[in-house]
Amino acid sequence: MSNTAASMAPREAIRRELYLLTLYRIFEAAVLCLVLFSPVGALMGEPRHLLLGQGVAIAYLIGAIALFAAGRHGDIRTQTLLGAALDIAAAALAMHALPQSSAGIAMMLLFNVGAAAFLLPIRLGLGMAVAASIALVGEYLWSLLGGESATRPLAEVLMFAVSYVAMATLTNQIGRQMRASEALAERRGSQVASLAEVNELIIRRMQTGVLLVDAAGEIKLANEAAMVQLGGFTEGRRDLLLAAPQLAARLKRWRESGDTDPKPLQLAPDLPEVQPRFARLLAEDDQALIFLDDTSQVVRRAESLTLAALGRFSASLAHEIRNPLAAISYATQLLEESREIPEADRRLLEIIYQQTMRMNGIVENVLGLARREQARPDHVELTAFVHHFADDYRKSHPLNDDQLEASATAPLVAMVDRRQLQQVVTVLVHNALVYGRLPGEPARVGIRVYTGEHGNPVLDVTDRGPGIPETVARQLFRPFFTTSGEGTGLGLYIARELCLANQASLNFVPIPGGGACFRIHLPGARAITTA
Repeated sequence: MSNTAASMAPREAIRRELYLLTLYRIFEAAVLCLVLFSPVGALMGEPRHLLLGQGVAIAYLIGAIALFAAGRHGDIRTQTLLGAALDIAAAALAMHALPQSSAGIAMMLLFNVGAAAFLLPIRLGLGMAVAASIALVGEYLWSLLGGESATRPLAEVLMFAVSYVAMATLTNQIGRQMRASEALAERRGSQVASLAEVNELIIRRMQTGVLLVDAAGEIKLANEAAMVQLGGFTEGRRDLLLAAPQLAARLKRWRESGDTDPKPLQLAPDLPEVQPRFARLLAEDDQALIFLDDTSQVVRRAESLTLAALGRFSASLAHEIRNPLAAISYATQLLEESREIPEADRRLLEIIYQQTMRMNGIVENVLGLARREQARPDHVELTAFVHHFADDYRKSHPLNDDQLEASATAPLVAMVDRRQLQQVVTVLVHNALVYGRLPGEPARVGIRVYTGEHGNPVLDVTDRGPGIPETVARQLFRPFFTTSGEGTGLGLYIARELCLANQASLNFVPIPGGGACFRIHLPGARAITTA
């Protein structure tokens, strides 16, 4: 609730009280008319000035009706002052015209003065009380000076005058306290409403899905995460048994025995698995809260902890594994140069050398992941880079019948760390040559450089193999994910991290009809580098 709405609520309450006061004023005027224009007046005594009384009664009734009609609009203070002035004038004249009923009229005026003081500030409220007292005393003196006998003693007049002031003071204090209490209640209500909206927003934006289910299995509330995890949420799927049968079965088991199944659930196709947790809304309530934890987030946290542990372990890993591997590799090369080794055993030496190189590559990948060296971007002409890379790769890696071709549409310059770009392209080309081939056919790998849609340089590494299934493609860049028994699952992850360090992006793009493409969007020559 806004501050404007909160300030309008007390004002509406005061206008409602003014409305009741105007109704009461009409009632008073009607009673006065009844006394003066009907036989009932005979019970009240003989009027002193009949015409004056009748004129006052009619004028008072007309004024009361006019104030009632204008009560819903206009300034509240002005209307209260006008009404109080009308009450005082009508009461003073009516008391003079009806001396036998003066005590009753004075008593009725007491309520009007108190009600006006209730709605007005203290100074104006006391002013109205003093004005009523002066009118009462003035009417008494008018009767005495006019040679008419007084129907009540002066002490009674003075007691009424004191009562007006006391009543005005009391009702004004009560009104101030009531209005202060109403304003405080409105502010507290506004704060509670704001906190409720904040809580609702927090729950709605939580990554953990939250469901409120009643005893009949009907979904009463669901936040955005839960709607996504359920694969969409419509009015027709408010029954948990229809929306998620497996989850409904686990909820039933938990309600009956308190047991929970630690296995995650997949509530909808192509969505991450969730781990449900159950809790009662209240201790003796049948309504249950279901929390759906996204297991992929738990996996990512575990991966982060694993990577942090690898970083701490990398220093000892370099000394404990890398040095022995270098010794084994050097000894193998020396044995290969010996003429005393039979040809049948040289194949074993070749296997030893290949496996030591493989282990060394694994160590290099892990160390590269732990070091996270800062990129040193420089202007790299990509057309020359991909041609040199292809030539160097063919020389250092025998391709046999496999093909590796580089192409470029025009000279392009990118702002990137040359050494890290070469490491990334090496990983992509190696994967394409190993996995991007059809059974029994040579691999055909291409490196292409061109200008992207937004004018930035793009480098593609493509193959014509069987392609990558969608379920595997979603996990390609996760650390330690591999479909091969010989891989570490770190190559593509490190490649993407190196691209990010150079303000570049690496993504997998499927090729219609078969094959795979890994696309690198590089920053142009005018890109701003970070320190």
